[in-house]
This record gives sequence, C-alpha cells and structure tokens, in this order.
Amino acid sequence: MVTANRNALLIRKATASDAETILAGIRMIGDHLGTPHKISATAEDFRRYGFGPSPAFEVLIAEMDGTFAGLCLYFASFSTWRGKPGAYIQDLVVDTAFRGTGVAEALLRQTARHVRDKGGVYLRLSVDAENLTARRFYERLGLLHQPEEHIHAIYGDAFDALAGLDESGV
Repeated sequence: MVTANRNALLIRKATASDAETILAGIRMIGDHLGTPHKISATAEDFRRYGFGPSPAFEVLIAEMDGTFAGLCLYFASFSTWRGKPGAYIQDLVVDTAFRGTGVAEALLRQTARHVRDKGGVYLRLSVDAENLTARRFYERLGLLHQPEEHIHAIYGDAFDALAGLDESGV
C-alpha cells in the first residue's frame, strides 16, 4: 500500500473483492464518453481474468478518506524494438467528486513505479480522440501522442473469422 501526501489518499492494489468497484469505475468512463451501452463486461469477468494464477491485468485503486476516488487498470506489454517490458494502461478513471485533486497523477505515478519495479521502462495508453482534457493531462505528464502509430482492432464475428472459426464454432 502507498499513501500519498494529499489529505488521506490511499493507493492500493485491487483484490478479487474489488471486482464490483472496478466495474463501477469502467462504467464511469462509459458514462463520461456517452457510450455506456458499449460496456458488456461484468464483475465476474474482472474476478475471473484479473485475479488468480495468471492475471490478465492489474488494478490500482485510489481511495480518499476511505471513499473510492479512482482506478488505473493496466497490463504487461513488451517492446520488441526496445527489447524491454513495460505496460499498457487500458483504463484510468477518477470519480468526478475527486477530479482536480491529484488522484489521476498519483495513480499514474504509482503505476509507473509498479511497472519499473518489475523491470519495465515505459507506459503506453490510448485516449478517446474527443477527450481533450485527458489528452492535455497526459501530455503535461510527458505521455505524448505518437502520430506515427494508429490503433487497429478486431472484435466479435470478425475476430472469430480471423481465428478460423467456421459457422459451427469449430
């Protein structure tokens, strides 16, 4: 556990019992972006994939005076060009009641320390193109837009087709 010097901010590593809190944080992002209908994750998904012998991600939870203030969900990645590990931040959210109090910066700094302690040398993330406030915040901290890169993704039926699944599911 790490305590920041701002009021009673506590940043701690999430446990399986935090799955509902993690889901609530992700839903905050969907609500903020006006896309809550795109979230199909469940608390059980977070329990299943985030905790146990081979977790797919880690989460740091920020609490202010015992109240949920925000979270940072990230997972390990590896740069073949750098030859070093790092992490990809999938989600960073701060409850609106705690915005402007330093919670997001504290979460990012603690995430960077966790990654560095495991031998990592970088963080990566993507930002919704319309979220100018977040883009400015990240740039202020040194996380710069990489104009030479574009994110590509495949989901659902297209993913299944790429994986070679025929219509019978085989």
